[in-house]
Amino acid sequence: MKEGIIVKGIGGFYYIKCGDNVYECRARGIFRKKNIKPLVGDYVKFTLNNENSGVIEEILDRKSELLRPPVANVEHAIIVFAAKNPEPNMILLDKMLVLGEVAGLKLTICINKIDLDENGEIIKKIQSIYKNTGYNIIFSSTKNDLGIDDIKNVLKNKITVFAGPSGVGKSSILNAVQSNLKLKTGDISRKIKRGKHTTRHTELLELDFGGWVVDTPGFTSLNIDFIESEKIAECFPEFRKYLDECKFTDCMHINEPDCKVKEALDNGFISKQRYENYVSFVKQILENNRR
Repeated sequence: MKEGIIVKGIGGFYYIKCGDNVYECRARGIFRKKNIKPLVGDYVKFTLNNENSGVIEEILDRKSELLRPPVANVEHAIIVFAAKNPEPNMILLDKMLVLGEVAGLKLTICINKIDLDENGEIIKKIQSIYKNTGYNIIFSSTKNDLGIDDIKNVLKNKITVFAGPSGVGKSSILNAVQSNLKLKTGDISRKIKRGKHTTRHTELLELDFGGWVVDTPGFTSLNIDFIESEKIAECFPEFRKYLDECKFTDCMHINEPDCKVKEALDNGFISKQRYENYVSFVKQILENNRR
């Protein structure tokens, strides 16, 4: 029996990298009966029917599992937004960071197309908002070859998922990191300033310098309603050291007295924009769960 990693799944076929070879496999019916679906990123054991195809016999234990995109064993996410064209949606960025925290991933923020940020306003804004979060922030430009080496360094020897809206340059960044990936890039519609999805399926791509990346479709909205409202604060790293210091153990850090999170906000240790997004997420979850 051979062992490998699923690098692509299309129409019930799974493509497994084992050594220097890729095998086309189907999954045994027992997985469907147990409502288990193999995922890109799964480490599996399989048997061969012939030289190039086989059957998945066993899915090894997963370290992690993402729903959007459906990928197993991801350790790291690079969340990509553009400095301009399209303008960065800070609520969406924070929502993606929250989802990354819930998934237990190491997170990197990448602000691409900084060649369009001529006066450096976006760079200053991002640095100000996220300075106390502990997140690694990379400013990049594929046009000017800026930040690409920094991206390579954080990609080494791990499985990384790229996330972010359409049109921000995820595929262009991957092409700059390793040109033979040959990913498509989508043009921005001049009328609506929205990127067209350029990724047709979820695929795990091997990097020459060690590691794997998944290029994922761009997102315009993400659901966080499955997260308990009282758990949202834990998904904001700069809040964490204050959470146990509030007067009330069930403090939601919104209207309660003697709240250390709000005190940190007043003292400038937490950005106003991040806090406002936190409050909006809590209210959104509470409202949607009442329906």
